[in-house]
Amino acid sequence: MGIAAGERVGSFEILAPLGEGAMGEVYKARDVRLERTVAIKVLRGGVAESPGRRQRFKREAKAIASLTHPHICTLYDVDSGTGVEYLVMEYIDGKTLAQCLLEGPLPMEQVLRLGSEIADALGFAHRLGIVHRDVKPANVMLTRSGAKLLDFGLAKLRSEGGGLAAELAAPQPKALTAEGTVVGTPAYMAPEQLEGHELDGRADVFALGALLYEMATGKRAFAASTAVAAMAAILSHSPSRLDHLERLSPPAFDRLVRRCLEREADDRWQNATDLAIELRW
Repeated sequence: MGIAAGERVGSFEILAPLGEGAMGEVYKARDVRLERTVAIKVLRGGVAESPGRRQRFKREAKAIASLTHPHICTLYDVDSGTGVEYLVMEYIDGKTLAQCLLEGPLPMEQVLRLGSEIADALGFAHRLGIVHRDVKPANVMLTRSGAKLLDFGLAKLRSEGGGLAAELAAPQPKALTAEGTVVGTPAYMAPEQLEGHELDGRADVFALGALLYEMATGKRAFAASTAVAAMAAILSHSPSRLDHLERLSPPAFDRLVRRCLEREADDRWQNATDLAIELRW
């Protein structure tokens, strides 16, 4: 990662690297003005030269800024000073769900609680017209207060019918979000997402179903050695049933997850809020 501890980005002192992705690098930092710890997401130099990638980065800022929810990472600021573009977000002390799953499946009580929290967060975003499009274990942080949904870098702002999403959605090049463009992480993508169709919140419901399956079993719902094989499995196979496992005693849980993972969007839970209510029940 490109910024060393002790260096400054604007008024933020870099403390340590936290992670990196295709678009940017994330650092733990100290806000020297307010004397608080934050997370800084810095747009990569090569990416910053791409107008489309810069636009996506700015769209993430707009998306996060509109989402004030206890289970969504809070955005504090966005800036482009000192030659770099960056987001300033709350620093979340915890582990990613991906890190926790390396140790095996989670207890069912925890699966249901975390699942309902993630579903609540998605339901809130969907009501504002924002589809996450990249729900996966690496984008969920587990803290003492519960789950936190991260990384709206691939978020789709749906502007049909006006409302907040219409206010946020700046004109976008068709190549960035048009039908036929596939974005996301293959093992958690809904069939319509893999096929590049227009998406709504039901694509996130599918991804959450895959997440619930993995939390409960410690295995991916669509396990495959390559991205292409994962895509093929999602488009043509159903995951193994869950209710044959002793530790997954509630038979309703298998039905709930399988409904999330229906290949046809019309056959799934139609919104994440109803799914959250069902998980709490």
